[in-house]
Amino acid sequence: MGEQLTAGEVCTRSVTVAFRSTTLGGAARPMRDNNAGCLVVVDEVQGLRIVVGLLTDRDIVTDIIAAEVNPDTLRVEDVMTTELVTARETDSLIDLLRSMRRKAVRRIPVVGARAELVGLVTLDDLLDIVSEELVLLVGAIDSQSQRERPMRRLAR
Repeated sequence: MGEQLTAGEVCTRSVTVAFRSTTLGGAARPMRDNNAGCLVVVDEVQGLRIVVGLLTDRDIVTDIIAAEVNPDTLRVEDVMTTELVTARETDSLIDLLRSMRRKAVRRIPVVGARAELVGLVTLDDLLDIVSEELVLLVGAIDSQSQRERPMRRLAR
């Protein structure tokens, strides 16, 4: 009992990244190849990948393609979101959910002690975990009901 999941435990450690200078076409290819809805934009600083932005497939479609802007003329830094919400490895599952709700985001990069990229938590990841916990809760309720049935028969 007392198990409390942290951002570091639930995050995906294999994250598709891009650099500010990457072309949009160069960014879109790994998104497609890795079936990734976003790229974490990083700067290399003293061997660490420091999170500086986030680029989503939605950013490319709504801000560039739908606006009929030529993507060949743009780089990731021209489109990426820089107002980031990040989580520390030690943040709890509840902390993550609160941040997502408060900031209206579906993805949160997880960073280490020196602001380096550790992983990425998505709303889908958290839904998987919460659904597992709901299954356990339903199982507990079902077990209680099954335990009570024989007792009721004996009381008759």
